[in-house]
Amino acid sequence: MEPDIVYRPRGRLPGTALGAHRGRDAGGLGTFRDQVPFLRMPDARRIDVRATLRDPFEGTHVRRFESRTAIEVWALVDLTASMRFRGAADRMDLVAALCGALAASATRIGDAFGLIGCDAEIRADVTLPASRRRGIGAAVAARLRDVRCRGAHADGMAQAGRHLVGRPKIVFVVSDFRWPEALIGQVFAGLARHDIVPVMLADPAEDADLPAWGLMELDDLEGAGRRTVFMRPALRRAWIARERARAETLSRIATAYGRPPFRLAGRFDADALTRHLIGT
Repeated sequence: MEPDIVYRPRGRLPGTALGAHRGRDAGGLGTFRDQVPFLRMPDARRIDVRATLRDPFEGTHVRRFESRTAIEVWALVDLTASMRFRGAADRMDLVAALCGALAASATRIGDAFGLIGCDAEIRADVTLPASRRRGIGAAVAARLRDVRCRGAHADGMAQAGRHLVGRPKIVFVVSDFRWPEALIGQVFAGLARHDIVPVMLADPAEDADLPAWGLMELDDLEGAGRRTVFMRPALRRAWIARERARAETLSRIATAYGRPPFRLAGRFDADALTRHLIGT
């Protein structure tokens, strides 16, 4: 059984589909919210006798309840060649574990889960419509473990916003974010009406585990081939500084749209992701 991920949408949600999250509407069912005059909500079944008797102006008061509603949870997954990276962990194994757990967690509480995979364009073979079907988590994880990551560009990620129309959704943007800054801004702008959760794939082998001295053979997964690099302290410092700057750029853009990124490295930890989601 996949580990549970607990998430909380930002703000109250519109809609009438019964679910687990705080709704924007108020009425006769749900969690107690407040009391209002009878003329504002003329429902004799919800009359609050005690509040009515306490009113010195002899007004009639009605209990109003906060609706509970469902939401769609989507994973927007980068499938460019850099996502084939294998260091301390296989990058796509981490993505599969994350998305499988998200799908299982969403459907267990009545939410729907959908998947969109992208490289230079949206990949129809890795796109699933939002579904509340139990057991979808295993199917999602299996599809992502078997997918072929290819292509040098993630332009398809910027197209996904046009497919996520209608009510606001929670959208997990899953990538190593090795994109131009302009594309990062374009993707987030296209998803601005939704609750965006960036998940940044990383690995210790990309920075922390770099040797101070020695020969390294590097493989450019996006088509530039293999080359040998003589690592030395100055180059190591520059490499680490560039990785830090890339992470800071993502954090700056993501925070402007709501949530800071969650760093997924080494292994998938559902509890760590839950803490991040509840705390942001």
